[in-house]
Amino acid sequence: LEGKNSPSRLVFALLLKFFQLYARFPEQKAEIPQAVIDYVASQLRVGSESYASSDWQGRTLKRHRVEIRQFLEFRTFQVKDGKVLTAWLQTQLLAYELKIESLKLAARQHLRALKIEPPTPERLERLVRSAVRTFEEEFCQHIASQLSLPIRQRLDALLSASRDEPIELDNHTVVTASLLAQLKTDPGRLGLDSLQKEAAKLEQLRQLELPEYLFGQVGAKVLETYKQRVAVEAPSQLRRHPDHKRYTLLSAFCWLRSREITDNLVELLIQIVHRIGARAQRRVEKELLNDFKKVSGKTGLLFQLAEAALDKPEGVVKEVIYPIVGEQTLKNLVREFKSTGTAYREKVYTVMRSSYSNHYRRIVPILLSLLEFRSNNDVHRPVMEALELLKKYTDSKQRYYASDEKVPIEGIIRSSWQELIIEQQEDSSVKINRINYELAVLQALRDGLRCKEIWVVGASRYRNPDQDLPTDFEEKREIYYQALSQTTNTDKFISKLQKQMQESLAELDQIIPKNQAVQILQKSNGWIRLSPFKPSPEPINLDRLKTEIERCWSSTSLLDMLKETDLRVNFTQHFKSVATRESLDQKILQKRLLVCLYALGTNTGIRRLSAGELGENYSDLLYVRSRFIHQPQLRNAIAEVVNATFEIRQPHIWGKGTTTCASDSKTR
Repeated sequence: LEGKNSPSRLVFALLLKFFQLYARFPEQKAEIPQAVIDYVASQLRVGSESYASSDWQGRTLKRHRVEIRQFLEFRTFQVKDGKVLTAWLQTQLLAYELKIESLKLAARQHLRALKIEPPTPERLERLVRSAVRTFEEEFCQHIASQLSLPIRQRLDALLSASRDEPIELDNHTVVTASLLAQLKTDPGRLGLDSLQKEAAKLEQLRQLELPEYLFGQVGAKVLETYKQRVAVEAPSQLRRHPDHKRYTLLSAFCWLRSREITDNLVELLIQIVHRIGARAQRRVEKELLNDFKKVSGKTGLLFQLAEAALDKPEGVVKEVIYPIVGEQTLKNLVREFKSTGTAYREKVYTVMRSSYSNHYRRIVPILLSLLEFRSNNDVHRPVMEALELLKKYTDSKQRYYASDEKVPIEGIIRSSWQELIIEQQEDSSVKINRINYELAVLQALRDGLRCKEIWVVGASRYRNPDQDLPTDFEEKREIYYQALSQTTNTDKFISKLQKQMQESLAELDQIIPKNQAVQILQKSNGWIRLSPFKPSPEPINLDRLKTEIERCWSSTSLLDMLKETDLRVNFTQHFKSVATRESLDQKILQKRLLVCLYALGTNTGIRRLSAGELGENYSDLLYVRSRFIHQPQLRNAIAEVVNATFEIRQPHIWGKGTTTCASDSKTR
């Protein structure tokens, strides 16, 4: 800073600090906040107003930039650097990410590591988009070259109309949906029909016979981007793409959709097996509760019964027992035993067996033919053997398994069910009913799938758990453990965890009896009931605040509030098109995004809002809804609004909590 006058010193210092922080120079004066300008000016003991009057395009500023580059050992971006940068993007990043904003951020970080000043934002975006176009062209050509002619013909057939699935529109005209449109549909309501429809979709996708490792070198984000493009485009739009691009988009969609449908089938299986047991239990409990009356003093009654029976062992029950214990009391005892003992379990199991054999048993052949279950744990090996046994007897009419058949019992049949499933014959031989055993196998399979000890080939969420680890985990095990702040010694990890659990449980055991607001119920294996807090007195100024808000904004609609929030926070910046480019005007896009979000958030519906006075037609809103609004983008927008709320909130009024619960929510 020596040799520079006061205004130059301030500008130079601000440019230096900005470059050290962002590895680039500011494009405009307004990029540097006024608070930063005032702080640096106070450090230099100069006036902050000199920054606003400085010449932003003069020779002095250019000389400052040259000196800063030399001091930090950076150089300007050149033409050859553009070629190197695009090549780096194509080889290192584009196989895992296609979002322009993420690529620009990665490019800036890469240039910073090389100590190269990044180009202007416009030039950088052109370079990134050029790299994306080149990569996609080469990638699509590579994927299409691996598809045989029959596979291409089957992919094209997905875009043709299917006569089997007519759809009736609002104007009573009937059209036929394409096979691709049928594959896009969700599973629908839980039940056997939805499972059969999902199975039909999976069979259709597998008939394409796509190569197993077609997308082995591409990240899931890239495939998800291609899938979203197919999901929002009509068959007519897909046909306009060049052949190699169309086949790549359809292949990516079908490849990912196959895994999603496999996950859906597994999820439906888990829910159906749970439904069989839950419905049976609710049905039996409802029947028993209708005539259930708990009997108290059973020990005393038993003593009185025994005493009366011993006094008159040859007497009549009505004359000896009923005077001591009434007939109704004895009936209540029988009902209580049926509701708590073995009789209750038998009744529940009977209802489960009836529901499974009469309706849900049809799912077994479907699942065994489509899904391939595996396990890396020998503990669950009996489940794998049991599934093979079920597959072997799929077409059999036998009621029992053959006597010489090896039927896995351990790890399949629960101890409380063994008496109900394993039938002892008079000659001491054992028979196992197929229906009963299948139900036990499905229960064991459900438990294994939920804890991922059993996985499914071709699934995504229920894939092999070994694939969740990085490919270089074994070589860099210690590095990953250090990043997680965990020890590699399993004994130390377990002992530390056990100690924490013991201390926490001991503390809970000491506190619960003294806490009058908490009760442990006997309902459903011990529910914890929390007594509601007493309402706090209403703050004095709260009523005045409500009155003032109602006076100023008495008729403000939710749509106006959403618009005002976006003007302040700009959360609509997170909604990007799934297409490669978008020419829609930003202001028009912003309005349509707000209308769509309002329609979705209030459950009003896009069609109803398009008929109002907002000036937007249904097709335009539907276009924005399908191409711009997706789950990850919604999450980012919500996070933007929440963070902005926390930033302006005054802790001395609203507190420092970041978690809230609606007044009508129930906590268990």
